[in-house]
Amino acid sequence: MKSPTLLALTCSASLAVALFTGCSTSKSVGTGASFKGPIGLQLYSLRGDFAKDVPGTMAKVKDFGIKYVELAGTYNMPPEQFLALLESNQLKAISGHFNFDMYRTNAHAVAHQAEALGLKYAGCAWIPHTGDFDEKEARAAAEVFNNAGKILAEHGIKFFYHTHGYEFQPHGNGTLFDLIMAETDPRLVSYEMDIFWIVHPNQDPVKLLEKYDRRFELMHVKDMKQGTPRNLTGKSDVNNDVQLGTGVMEWPGILAAAKKAGVKWYFIEDEADAAAQHIPGSLKFLEGAKF
Repeated sequence: MKSPTLLALTCSASLAVALFTGCSTSKSVGTGASFKGPIGLQLYSLRGDFAKDVPGTMAKVKDFGIKYVELAGTYNMPPEQFLALLESNQLKAISGHFNFDMYRTNAHAVAHQAEALGLKYAGCAWIPHTGDFDEKEARAAAEVFNNAGKILAEHGIKFFYHTHGYEFQPHGNGTLFDLIMAETDPRLVSYEMDIFWIVHPNQDPVKLLEKYDRRFELMHVKDMKQGTPRNLTGKSDVNNDVQLGTGVMEWPGILAAAKKAGVKWYFIEDEADAAAQHIPGSLKFLEGAKF
């Protein structure tokens, strides 16, 4: 057995070279032997708390042990002020969601906001439509996405579209989502797979990840309560979101497929009223996930 002094020296060396066994090294919250992340939080999960107390809620995010976040607005704060608040809590914003009409009418404004927030990605999570989403709306959206992707790329930011369920209306031999994929330039437009909004319209996330290898660069890890009605509306009661590992999702297969397909960033998004109570358990679940 090594002396305490020798053990301390050995462990110090192993932190640098990661070769010596038996000495622990720090790891990110939410990651484990199989799931390596990086994992963050979509701040929309705590929208009710942010509406009441932005600094206090940001501190709560830090207390979860989270290092990365995805934004859905800045709660009436200028981007620079919001960025300073993130930095004071040792949080890094990777991506953000912006309104479709902003991309349609002034993608340059989105690019400037995203730059001010230090984002790597800027995306859209809802295409406005009335009734069932249709082919005309899908083609028009793809045009907006390509243009936004070109403008954002000039600022070193990548555009993405976040799946929301309604895009899986049948079309030809596939769906309108397949049409959007075909009509968007992979050099300019990437995608964020929200697992809930893939399963909600009865699609298979594993098959989609395999079919569109390397197109999904971001992912929302979100579980669904047993018995949740499924349809093509893109709408569901927020309390159908449950803590990861307690719902219907087959996480080992999904996470393995995501890794193989090249997903680069993962974010917990939990829209339930009890999201703040779910998040620690969801992080713990990911730490123990095996695949």
